[in-house]
Amino acid sequence: MSMPAPNLASANNYVFTSESVTEGHPDKVCDQISDAILDAIFTKEAALAAEGYVAPSGEKADLTKARSACETLVTTGLVTLAGEIRTQAYIDIDRVARTVIADIGYNDPALGFAAKSCAVINVIHEQSADIAMGVDESFEVQHELDDGDPYELIGAGDQGMMFGYACDETEPLMPMPIFLAHRLAERLAAVRKDGTLPYLRPDGKSQVSVRYEGDRPIAVEKVLISTQHAEGIDIETTLKPALIETVISPVLNQWNIDWNGAEIYVNPTGRFVIGGPAGDTGVTGRKIIVDTYGGRGRHGGGAFSGKDPTKVDRSAAYAARWVAKNIVAAGLAARVEVQVAYAIGVAAPLSLLIDTFGTGTVPDSAIEAAVRRVFDLRPGAIIDALDLRRPIYRKTAAYGHFGRELPEFTWERTDRIEALRDALA
Repeated sequence: MSMPAPNLASANNYVFTSESVTEGHPDKVCDQISDAILDAIFTKEAALAAEGYVAPSGEKADLTKARSACETLVTTGLVTLAGEIRTQAYIDIDRVARTVIADIGYNDPALGFAAKSCAVINVIHEQSADIAMGVDESFEVQHELDDGDPYELIGAGDQGMMFGYACDETEPLMPMPIFLAHRLAERLAAVRKDGTLPYLRPDGKSQVSVRYEGDRPIAVEKVLISTQHAEGIDIETTLKPALIETVISPVLNQWNIDWNGAEIYVNPTGRFVIGGPAGDTGVTGRKIIVDTYGGRGRHGGGAFSGKDPTKVDRSAAYAARWVAKNIVAAGLAARVEVQVAYAIGVAAPLSLLIDTFGTGTVPDSAIEAAVRRVFDLRPGAIIDALDLRRPIYRKTAAYGHFGRELPEFTWERTDRIEALRDALA
């Protein structure tokens, strides 16, 4: 059956949808394990450096030299860990993985996946010397193009383009659909963990469709929640009313958005007992749109979790969000997308693009010039400015890397507003 043609006359009146997933979703289990391993590396490397540890090779412990690109796969009864890591510290990978799985709530072997009974296979190896060479000593240093600036020492850990986005639809300057979807997913996990709905299980998803008029969100039209549950729970008489009362209403009533008359869907297949890694294989980095802006802003393609901040897939995406949020918070645009691109081993970004979609109070070219003056987007400078060599990453791995104003999420700070305004004066 063919789809009806779009009504071009209503181009400024449209519905946009975004989804989120809970921490028990198989892909998010993987993201959290990968990031917990990165956190363990940073924690132990910092301790070794403080102790003055020297390896048998004579190399001193140095937090700045730790590297991680850790990938996780989970399926029924099995965790497989792969990737490249460089560290002086000993990390009990098995224990880290099992701790994350237990914290999420997979503790019952009857679910087909449990912290104590699953097998953990570790095939992680050392980082490629060819990649390490360009990160440890940048193109600028190798070709004597640096001027002694310490931020010239670190080259980008990969090539690619990274995007940041911000808009004035919500207080955290995030698009409304993904913001609400994350809050629903968080609440779904909370009522499971605190015993409000004890028959829920860890796996779950949320989805929110928001109607816009003139690019302003005016109403929630549809809400979808799919959640794993115990055997024998009736969807229509038990689960749906309970979710409306304890999850959907408390979340949507917090925000200035009309949801009267919204269509509510709960477990549309009628059953979701088999879930988690027993129901679907999970892999690190498969929820990149959930991790970012719900499809509202573009994504460069690189995943975040398991990667140390020399990987610009992660650190530059955080920096781009930082730049975008400060632009909107400064009143320079109602919404903005920031693109920055890198070459592997090169410290300086190859390009920077600012797009305010016609909402800017000054020309985009002027904002771009101000950003270049106010923000240093070389990897080493980003790492220092945002304090990224800390064990903060597992917390990022569920419910979004952006839009949560937590102490660890330094890229959510709006600390360059006045500097941007001054640069435009």
